[in-house]
Amino acid sequence: MKNIFKQEVTEEIIERINKLENTTQPVWGKMTVGQMLAHCNVTYEMIYENKHSKPSSFIKFILKTFVKKTVVDESPYKLNSRTAPQFLMTDPKDFLNEKQRLISFIKKTQEKGENFFDGKESHSFGILKKTEWNNMFYKHLDHHLSQFGV
Repeated sequence: MKNIFKQEVTEEIIERINKLENTTQPVWGKMTVGQMLAHCNVTYEMIYENKHSKPSSFIKFILKTFVKKTVVDESPYKLNSRTAPQFLMTDPKDFLNEKQRLISFIKKTQEKGENFFDGKESHSFGILKKTEWNNMFYKHLDHHLSQFGV
């Protein structure tokens, strides 16, 4: 899996994001491009903003036991797989604002570097290794950019 903490990988992801337009249609799924960008922003909001409440101990146990491996390993996501409620986007989203926010979050993450994330606690999955953070970040972005053909 590519390492999102490397500058060249970050630049590649940002180039892909910059190919998106407000009118870009998904290859699969129901989200608009603005909703997809907002959906991708949730991962970073959980790290950098106090916008989403942490799951209860019971829900966190369920997530760590049944969901974590799918999110942090190197296997690709299945098309149209289920997502957590915080990630559901049903309202219209401002494409340019969400795009700018996502690019800013990706740059901030790359600048902080993998050592910042090594051993950092995830909102939903507990303590993660830097490789798990990388897989979660890169796999999610790659999945949704592929969803929109870029």
